[in-house]
Amino acid sequence: MNRVYVCSCFGITDKQVKEHAAAGACTPRQIASVTKAGTDCGSCVRTIQGILGRGACPRRELLEKGRTAADALAADTAPAEKELAGAA
Repeated sequence: MNRVYVCSCFGITDKQVKEHAAAGACTPRQIASVTKAGTDCGSCVRTIQGILGRGACPRRELLEKGRTAADALAADTAPAEKELAGAA
């Protein structure tokens, strides 16, 4: 397994940053809130910015369409909640 560490302070890999970005963390600050990457020495913040790039951000796109992050989260979790309710 080939790991590329982005944040050596907390052992965060580029794969983890990409996974959190795909889940909606669109800024280095949002990545930091879920991984702590960039909160110690700060040397990885530019690398995280490079990984995030200037591409599309699902959360940002929803906000531009007038939906709040809470609305988006509710819409994303609703199918799972229905599935769990049906299993009970």
